[in-house]
Amino acid sequence: MSKYELCVVLSAKLEEEEKNAALGRVKEFITRAGGTISDVDDWGKKRFAYEIDKMNEGYYYFIHFESETAAPAEIEGDLRIMEPVVRFLCVKQGE
Repeated sequence: MSKYELCVVLSAKLEEEEKNAALGRVKEFITRAGGTISDVDDWGKKRFAYEIDKMNEGYYYFIHFESETAAPAEIEGDLRIMEPVVRFLCVKQGE
């Protein structure tokens, strides 16, 4: 099992319940891929360095989890087709 950090940026146009539902789906993708979530950091709404899809802000979440090495690719595949996700990045943390 390796440790990973997933950064997810959700659209700032989402209502509170839509944002919570989208974050719940992201967590579900991780657990369905065999991952165990250890921590979720909510950084709130932050301004982008440049405009993305005609938006200047987004909600940032950092999710720490442990999983097998094949899980991040599966999770990223699910995130690519999720409409409220503006950007995401999954990195393996050092041992």
